[in-house]
Amino acid sequence: MPAPSPHRVAVLVLEGAKPLDVGIPAQVFTTRASMPYEVRVCGAESGLVTGGDGLSYSVAHGLRTLEWADIVFVPGYRFPDREDPPQAVVDALIGAHDRGARLAAISTGAFALAATGLLDDKRATTHWHYTRALAARHPLVRVDENVLFVDEGSVLTSAGAASGIDLCLHILRGDLGVAASNHAARRLVAAPYRSGGQAQYVPRSVPEPLGERFAATREWVLHRLGEPLTLDTLARQAGVSPRTFSRRFVEETGYTPMQWVMRARIDVARELLERSERSVEQIAADIGLGTGANLRLHFQRILGTTPSEYRRTFTRGA
Repeated sequence: MPAPSPHRVAVLVLEGAKPLDVGIPAQVFTTRASMPYEVRVCGAESGLVTGGDGLSYSVAHGLRTLEWADIVFVPGYRFPDREDPPQAVVDALIGAHDRGARLAAISTGAFALAATGLLDDKRATTHWHYTRALAARHPLVRVDENVLFVDEGSVLTSAGAASGIDLCLHILRGDLGVAASNHAARRLVAAPYRSGGQAQYVPRSVPEPLGERFAATREWVLHRLGEPLTLDTLARQAGVSPRTFSRRFVEETGYTPMQWVMRARIDVARELLERSERSVEQIAADIGLGTGANLRLHFQRILGTTPSEYRRTFTRGA
């Protein structure tokens, strides 16, 4: 069978663009056998673009690239609350969206998306330092300051730079499946999955030994997903009371302990559906859910589809 056409990714570099924000999508969606993407970096016009932090960018493409792209990333840029991007940029973003492209903002790139009106009456986020400014400048946007990223389907937004990685992995997971996303996370030495609903920062400090202990507990769980796991079991392994464990776990991950365990089990199920021929019943037993009916129930609740349909979507060569 012929190889599928690569997904076309445009990274739109605006004046004052932050270097890490520019580099994240360019590196995550790199063109390689395991990552069927083609990336083009563009600006309002081709040539030199003055960036933030003392850097400038030499971009080979202008706004016509947005007519080519399947997904457009808008990295964060300096002083987004002072004025909107040039009208030509706003019009090009609207045109790309109208043609069916997804628009994804990293950090303060959300201001450029908000200027298009495409975030009106939708949830969105940006770097916590700018959430109030975004809400004041664009009052029709439902700004959520307590999340890492927001997926509204055709428009997506993320918080600070590190959450841009989370957003990219989230998009990759939807395009190619959890195995490809996990592979990319390993390449980037990044967490394979952080909840979009996780807080951008914890307002009070968590003692370091406790944080380390919880990370070790999560790792311990990942090697025992096929076994019976309860809140008491996890708290005992972490060496704290169930109440303390549950409260701190939510602060660190955005999920209750048992919600996190269930999502970890479903992620393993996804990878087994993608990479093996094991039956739904066998997979359910492998990951500690007991029966295929139980797996189907939780799979549908979390992912909105069935294991069989998921397998048909992501099986190689399908």
